[in-house]
Amino acid sequence: MNVLWICTDQQRFDTLGCYGNPWVKTPNIDRLAQMGVKFDRAYAQCPVCGPSRASFLTGRYPRTCGVRQNGQDMQKDEILLPKLLHMNGYYCGLAGKLHISACHDSACKIMEPRIDDGYDFFRWSHHPAAFSGTNWPMNEYSMWLAEKGTDYITPDRTECKYIQTGMPEDLHQTTWCTNQAIQFMESAKRYHLPWFFSLNYFDPHHPFDPPKEYLERYLSRLEELELPDYVEKEWETKPVFQKTDHFGAYDTEGLFPFEEMSPADHRYIRAAYFAMIDLIDHQVGRLLDWLEINEQLNDTLIIFTSDHGESLGDHGMYLKGPYFYESSVHVPLIFTCPGKIKGGRTSNALVELTDISETVCEAAGIQKAAGMQGMSLWPLLTGERMLNKHRNNVYSEYYNSNINHRSPLAFVTMVYDGRYKLCRVHDPEEKQQITGELYDLAADPGEHHNLYYEKDAEDVKILMLEKLCDRMAQTCDPLPVRKAFW
Repeated sequence: MNVLWICTDQQRFDTLGCYGNPWVKTPNIDRLAQMGVKFDRAYAQCPVCGPSRASFLTGRYPRTCGVRQNGQDMQKDEILLPKLLHMNGYYCGLAGKLHISACHDSACKIMEPRIDDGYDFFRWSHHPAAFSGTNWPMNEYSMWLAEKGTDYITPDRTECKYIQTGMPEDLHQTTWCTNQAIQFMESAKRYHLPWFFSLNYFDPHHPFDPPKEYLERYLSRLEELELPDYVEKEWETKPVFQKTDHFGAYDTEGLFPFEEMSPADHRYIRAAYFAMIDLIDHQVGRLLDWLEINEQLNDTLIIFTSDHGESLGDHGMYLKGPYFYESSVHVPLIFTCPGKIKGGRTSNALVELTDISETVCEAAGIQKAAGMQGMSLWPLLTGERMLNKHRNNVYSEYYNSNINHRSPLAFVTMVYDGRYKLCRVHDPEEKQQITGELYDLAADPGEHHNLYYEKDAEDVKILMLEKLCDRMAQTCDPLPVRKAFW
């Protein structure tokens, strides 16, 4: 069985047609859902890139695998899914992001440091930009542009200062990533090798910069786009990080300052975000066409997901941070393999992205790594177990993961049992006034009303704190520790 794992960056769950979005144009990803199983309640283990990616590639929680924040290097003894597959005869490749180690220019000049990750074919492009002397001065995408006699041109600004038009589709990084995947699959076919490919698009991560031709589809109906789901000053009943990010994303002055943005600004950003997803869908269509033409669709396990979500103005914030709203940690997750998985099904089970690596191992018939902490979804996909029952709750963590919140530091954890969601700020100095959030998503799906300090919710809060305590304990590394000799 071949495996194509498509992972977008910062794509929230409600941005595909198959998840009920009436605006985006995603017929190809919707087709994946029709051919396979769509999971309606899949959750990332961190709302930030590096920790989430390190977690789902190892099947271990961020704190356990050692990448709890952006900028930390993956430990050399960690075993990634592609390494396991490589050891079992698979030809493994990657295009686009990896982001399981430091990748900023201050830490590396060419690309992020690699461990023995198992990738035979490695086409790295952390970010489309490649500016000499600053960030990412060299990457495969920038070299490809150079071959074509061009460069990553500073995109044109639009009427909204918070978005811009990006590279045209034929020169876009999303297109380049797809080109690399097809080249890889062609090579694997020629040499009759089973293959695994990580296709890691950078979009729809900010900056919000789709090709002009994709953005224009939305501009004629801009006034019809919904505004962010925000209740005036709701941050007053939430932990302090949400107030700081309301006035500047990443606790950074001037970065998407919600109070200074007009309704038109919010709609422009939403339009650009949707347009980036439309481009991704078109490229996914190219992949499906190749698999069909080459008669590999039935025997290829295709996974579509994202590393985490995007606030998109909801709750008065943009981007991501130390909060676990549905917009931040609830992501799309689709599995398709027509020859093995019965299609047209939807699962309401609670699942985590940590479950993906073990699922691939079981599907490929190989032994999982001893330290994996996920739960394979393969029995659900093949009908061996009930489709709508998997986990009792899902867990996510943020241990100063984006390093922007320094006073106070942001250490926050979350557990969600399908109805109640509890988030706890771990404040050893006890200086913060609000250290918890509790939401009843049945009564308050928008997560605006914090029940944490309400007397009527005390029993639920205690129960959820117990569940959180259990999940935090379960993230302890299951690998044996060598005994000390006295």
